[in-house]
Amino acid sequence: MKASVSAIEAILVDLPTIRAHQLAMATMQRQTLVIVRLRCSDGVEGIGEATTIGGLSYGDESPEGIKLTIDTYLAPALAGVDATNVHGAMQRLGKVARGNRFAKSAIETALLDAQAKRLGVPLVELLGGAVRPTLPVLWTLASGDTGRDIEEAESLLAQRRHDTFKLKIGRRALREDVAHVSAIKRALGERARITVDVNQAWNEAEAATGIAMLEAAGIDLIEQPTPRDNRGALARLAARFVVPIMADEAVCGPEDAMELARIAGADVFALKIAKAGGIHAMLRTAAVGDAAGIALYGGTMLEGSVGSIAAAHGFCTLPQLAWGTELFGPLLLKDDIVVERPAYRDFSLHLPEGPGLGLVLDEDKLKFYRRAA
Repeated sequence: MKASVSAIEAILVDLPTIRAHQLAMATMQRQTLVIVRLRCSDGVEGIGEATTIGGLSYGDESPEGIKLTIDTYLAPALAGVDATNVHGAMQRLGKVARGNRFAKSAIETALLDAQAKRLGVPLVELLGGAVRPTLPVLWTLASGDTGRDIEEAESLLAQRRHDTFKLKIGRRALREDVAHVSAIKRALGERARITVDVNQAWNEAEAATGIAMLEAAGIDLIEQPTPRDNRGALARLAARFVVPIMADEAVCGPEDAMELARIAGADVFALKIAKAGGIHAMLRTAAVGDAAGIALYGGTMLEGSVGSIAAAHGFCTLPQLAWGTELFGPLLLKDDIVVERPAYRDFSLHLPEGPGLGLVLDEDKLKFYRRAA
């Protein structure tokens, strides 16, 4: 049955975090989500989410800019368009606006959610089905305090919620950061896997020094140590060290993946539906990495429940996902805008049951946390 797009609404939602979350480029006290509601002529509604980190400190799109792009350009372009033809709708958006991948990803999620609801199936079935029922999920220790991070990790291990931990470094002096990470690794030992994310903060010389020290400390993975445009540095570091080097900001879509694969620029690719421009673009990026023998990792933009579960539906279909995921965004938030929050247990995220994303918006919470116009 055909149905057309009737309306698309982009809503800014500000949610408090459970604690300060320190990254190399910003310290977060709250997270701003852009929630997309797509209404169709048959009465079906789909939802999506676009979320960035630290306003414009992370990348080219901000929450306010995403809303403006959707309201001014993308929503009008889809008015009256066949809502059941997701590829056709996204191709239309590609002609209307270049880039703006976060905004497009949110709309694609809403289209897929609506179509899956229309068919009465989980979104993952539109993608060919899940090859794994759950996804391993790590937790980021980002308080910046060594003792507090160790205490937090011990508690989460005891709860069987996480057994892999990422450390955000790059804000402090290199040796201070390495000492912080090394102390946490010594405390947790073989009970947990430890990775670090430098968020592009080091130049190549600093990275060579830092990675050598981290490798000696037993750290399992180094994420984006150098600026994303310096692919040559990533390739040289990947060739030099045994510890895997992961590309995050350096790999957005399949074109980036092709170039990094060509120069052996990374051992691991961090996949994110937002930076790829949607679930389907993420799957194409993953296919390039998989074909090149590059390990895959399900990344996050610290999305709330809508964006995290959308990514989870995509990641559950991947044949290979050696490094698990970091879809912990909803756990970082004090509150949520969905009726039932995602389930985390036994070190994994479980896909919700039900058609589409399997999520229902809590209208009262949405009204309370939405930003005034």
